[in-house]
Amino acid sequence: MAGSNITQLFRASTAHSPSYFTLNRAGAGAAGGITDFCIPCNPYFPTPAMFDELGSRLRDILTYYPSGADTITAELCQVLGLNPQTVAMGNGSTELITWIDHLLVHESLAVPVPTFGRWTDQPMETGKRVDMLLLPEAHGFGLDPEAFVRFIRSRGSRVAVICNPNNPDGGFLPKQQVLALLDALQDLDLVVVDESFLEFADAEPEPSVAAEAVLRTNVIVLRSLGKNFGLHGVRFGYLVSNPGLAGKVRSALPKWNLNSFAETVVFMLKEHRQEYADSIARSRRDREEMTWRLSRLPGLTVYPSQGNFVYVRLPQGADGIVLRDRLLSEHGVLVRDCSNKVGSSSRFLRLVVRPQQDVDRLIGALGQVLYGQQQEVVEVPETPEATEAAWAPRPRQFVPAPAAPPALPELTDQPRYAPTAMLTRGYQETASARGLGPVRARGERDYTSGIAAVDRLIGGA
Repeated sequence: MAGSNITQLFRASTAHSPSYFTLNRAGAGAAGGITDFCIPCNPYFPTPAMFDELGSRLRDILTYYPSGADTITAELCQVLGLNPQTVAMGNGSTELITWIDHLLVHESLAVPVPTFGRWTDQPMETGKRVDMLLLPEAHGFGLDPEAFVRFIRSRGSRVAVICNPNNPDGGFLPKQQVLALLDALQDLDLVVVDESFLEFADAEPEPSVAAEAVLRTNVIVLRSLGKNFGLHGVRFGYLVSNPGLAGKVRSALPKWNLNSFAETVVFMLKEHRQEYADSIARSRRDREEMTWRLSRLPGLTVYPSQGNFVYVRLPQGADGIVLRDRLLSEHGVLVRDCSNKVGSSSRFLRLVVRPQQDVDRLIGALGQVLYGQQQEVVEVPETPEATEAAWAPRPRQFVPAPAAPPALPELTDQPRYAPTAMLTRGYQETASARGLGPVRARGERDYTSGIAAVDRLIGGA
């Protein structure tokens, strides 16, 4: 598929990448199919045997109505050890974000950026003021909780949201820091802790604040199931909060908002706990290996992550939009460039953690497109001792790669989505007016957005 046609598909999708089905129908990708580094999904779960079981039930799943949401929620709570009165299940976490916005966000919402786009787009679509704290690139995009509290006070925000780990950079706050933040913001209307990727974190044994959320009057914890279970197409997620908040959201949801696939998977979980635990352990191990592999590419900066994805800054002169299109059209590798994420730019990619053979394909494709040469393929040793050494945890600080390569004209000679200098100036002026401080320059090509509403917002229009 021609590169210009691929670009058109991504432009048409605005805040998110076009779906896998859209790309396949359009004939995108090289021969051999698409290797997906874009959609953050667990590649090891369900197991092949579980897929076979789901396939054997396909006729019934597609033929019959599901049970009501209360029945499915009760089963999930039994598996997870939760009280059903503190839980509301949604048709994906995005449905719950939508209802949280409609029911509980009345005036303004504060959120660090870059982050998951629905936390900025959804409240803006319903006319709320969104106060965005720019996470500093100089500090590895880490969130300073005290700075966030000061920002909220200065803006008068009534709702606060943090994603832990954050999307797209994988930044993580330890549990005690999250609880301290909740204590400092107990006077707000609502504080949401989006833990959609927390199952992949291994920085501490029990990082979730869900148990504490049910004891607080203004806290919701959001959890995803599709990401953890490798089933984005099923569309299911849940929130945990005190019974009053959970009940308010639950009563607004349609009775059959959960489909029969979701019900079938939920009722299979209790029999496959060990397979699920093994899949998460493998994904964490793969993240360490993939981070190390990427850090060896010249000029590439790799940031620490506790999600099942890695955030990288491209070498000077490389443009993520052009790189994305060439990787897909020439190598069948789909990546997520972050040009349309508020607070990011086209110099950044979010790369989903995948098994070694897929990472080999990614590294090879990056080598050819960025540097014009094939990169070394690293074999993961087979012996237990060597494997343990190869996957030993490395220091959790971002890793600047070796000296940057020469400028890459083949990745910068394409038209951009918007006049970059104008957007950059507008964003800096708006950020300064909001007390965000100066926006650091990121080379000759800076912030761009693929979302018209966001362009107007950051351009001060």
